[in-house]
Formats: sequence, C-alpha cells, structure tokens
Amino acid sequence: MKFLITGGAGYIGSTISSALEDSGHTPIILDSLATGRPEFTANRIFYKGDIADKALVQGIFEDHPDIEAVIHCAALIVVPESTQKPYEYYHENVCKSLELFDTLHKVGCQRIVFSSSASIYDTVPGFMVTEASPLNPTNPYARTKQVMEMVLKDFCQSYGMHGIALRYFNPIGADPKMRSGLHVQNPSHVIAKLVEVQLGQSPEFVITGTDFPTRDGTGIRDYIHIWDLVRAHINAVTDFDGVFRRAGNPPENYLVINLGSGNGVTVRELVSAFESVTGHPINKREGPRRPGDSAGSYANADLAAKLLNWKTELSIEQGIADALKWGELRDTLLHYD
Repeated sequence: MKFLITGGAGYIGSTISSALEDSGHTPIILDSLATGRPEFTANRIFYKGDIADKALVQGIFEDHPDIEAVIHCAALIVVPESTQKPYEYYHENVCKSLELFDTLHKVGCQRIVFSSSASIYDTVPGFMVTEASPLNPTNPYARTKQVMEMVLKDFCQSYGMHGIALRYFNPIGADPKMRSGLHVQNPSHVIAKLVEVQLGQSPEFVITGTDFPTRDGTGIRDYIHIWDLVRAHINAVTDFDGVFRRAGNPPENYLVINLGSGNGVTVRELVSAFESVTGHPINKREGPRRPGDSAGSYANADLAAKLLNWKTELSIEQGIADALKWGELRDTLLHYD
C-alpha cells in the first residue's frame, strides 16, 4: 500500500517511511526541506514542495491515485522558538495545514493521521492523562496542535473524512538501523542536548526548571523510543478501518489516541538513566524554566492498546543508546552546508 507522509524528510516522518518500507509498503514523501534532510529522501518517491501548494498535492494524487492514507507530520516544533515567533508557527502549522486538509478533501482522500502533541494537556493531579483529560496548551506551538485537532474533527464531521489524532509524548532515540535520527544542528530535545555534552560538543547540560510541582522539582515526561512511536503509525494506517471498528465507529469520524509508555520520568531521572548508559556522570547545572514550559504529563496508553493493538517495547536506556550511536554517526551521514 502507498501512504503520503508530509514532513517525510524530518526526524519522525523519515522513520515512519523506513518502518513502512520494512513492512512492505511504499512511502511517498512531501517535504519542503525547510528543516528536513534530503538524505532522508534517498531512493524514495519524493516531492519537494509546500503542503499548502494545492496544485502540487493534487498532482501527487494524480500520480498516485492508490494512496490509502496521509500521515501529516509537517510542522514547526520548537517550543521556545514558538514563543518568539508565533506568527510563523500559526502560519506554518495552522494556515498551511488548513489548505492541505482542504486539498485532501477535494481529491477524495478520506483518511488522515495527524501528528498531534501531549503538550496540549493541562497539568493534572498525578500527571497521568487520558484522552479525556483537560487541555491547556501553554505555548504557541502547542496551541497550533490543538487548533488543528479541532479543524480535523470539523472536517471529518462535515466532509465524511476519517481522522486519527495521535498525541505524541516525548520521542527519543533513532531508527535502530541508523537510517535516520535527530538531524537539526542546534536541537532543543533533551536527549539531543545530553548527547551533545557526552560527545564534547557542549560544555554542560542545563536542567531547565527545578521548581515544578513534581517529585523532584523537574519536569515530568513520558519518553518513548521513536521506533515504538512509528510502529503505532503503521498499525493505524494499515488497519485504519479496523481502528474505527474497534472504537465503535464514532459518528464524528474522529479519534484521539495517546502514544506513550505509561511511565512518567523526571528530567533528573532521565539524566541518571543517561549516566547509567554512559557509565559516568555528565557535567550539568540547574537553570530557570524555558518560556512556555509546563510541569508535563505522562500517558495513560490503554486506548492505544485497545484500538491500535500497540504498546511500547523499547526502554529509555535503549532510546539513549540509539541516540548516542546516531549522534556519533550523524555528521558522517548528513552533509551540512
């Protein structure tokens, strides 16, 4: 089967492409390469362009009328940057996604999987959230995800489309076969920053925020190996109708599913796990919260188990080890200007 992946030259989109290929399917990549990497498109069907380019998207479906579903990953994703550049984030993540969804409706694409985010959840007692937990996005990036969830739900209700919003928790690691991983040169991801310190590319790791109402004062997250994350996408798109059947075919044609391990880990605990994998302490210090940061949450993943027949299999330690391996290989695999 063929599947269109927007943002397919990015960290998550490229790994989804690899998992699809491993399962015998054909990924078709649409990416502007504004942040994605051309190396991740090698030997794949690739269209360079913008998701808001209606003629381009229509042309993709003319070339490949047998596309079964779209996985929409394309977005700007850096939380602190979103607080400095809200216009860019709303324009890229909302305005352009709206145009994409409209084009998909007009070409008759009925199935969309949307990359959403657990950052839209409010802080709740105990920090574990279900899909029904209250929402309270605290930064422009997260608000763009909430807005597009609402847009997708409205499209599904009005146009007969079917949408699945997968709320990601915190992806870590790299493709275990080292075909892709975090590729930005100045990453904001916590594991990437730890890797930079380990490889001598950064002098110290800063624990940003130590006054959150968690068990040790640092933010709590649900870290999920990216390979586990992408497996959930494969289950969703290859059994799309089955997912809706198991959900009771809701009349709004729309589902929200958490993708997490079900385990809450604080930043201090993550640093300890990292030091356990490397076998020695890293240079670290405490610092203030970043703009837009929240105490965090971790997933109740029961619905994913029920609807996707999925649960995480890989440990945080494996995610750290794969991130370290990718960090050592990245600059030989990717060719920066």
